[in-house]
Amino acid sequence: MLQLILGGARSGKSALAERLAAQSALDVIYIATSQPLDGEMNQRVALHRQRRPQQWGLIEEPIELARVLREQGRGDRCLLVDCLTLWLTNLLMLEDSERLASEREALLSCLADLPGEIIFVSNETGLGVVPLGELTRRYVDEAGWLHQALAERCQRVVLTVAGLPLTLKGPAL
Repeated sequence: MLQLILGGARSGKSALAERLAAQSALDVIYIATSQPLDGEMNQRVALHRQRRPQQWGLIEEPIELARVLREQGRGDRCLLVDCLTLWLTNLLMLEDSERLASEREALLSCLADLPGEIIFVSNETGLGVVPLGELTRRYVDEAGWLHQALAERCQRVVLTVAGLPLTLKGPAL
């Protein structure tokens, strides 16, 4: 099953994804897209690591997400990707529109053939005001388009607010 879990910062989306991965009874590979480039981000990464079971595998991949999904997808495995908006940010920071488009297309095109469980976590950034800066507006636009395309392909889509999941599509939690 393909699942997309959306929510704002500190909404409980990662904890929900981790709980679903643990409940899958499959081998879990956690695919981290962050690049901890400062102390605060290092602390966030440390919190995530503390919560995860030690037996879960970990792959850190900031750019080539589709490649990792194709390499790691198996029927007896759950892949948890946290998070898509950090992946998108990494691509935007390359300042290479063609690379962003090709990586996005590679991700979307590989989904139909992936075996096992796949859980995507992403920040819902489109609920606020329109940002003032060009790069921030592009980020919000790109995230919105990515979420729409993924939601169309996923069997379950969940919005998490204040730690409470609201199923938008597919079987309720």
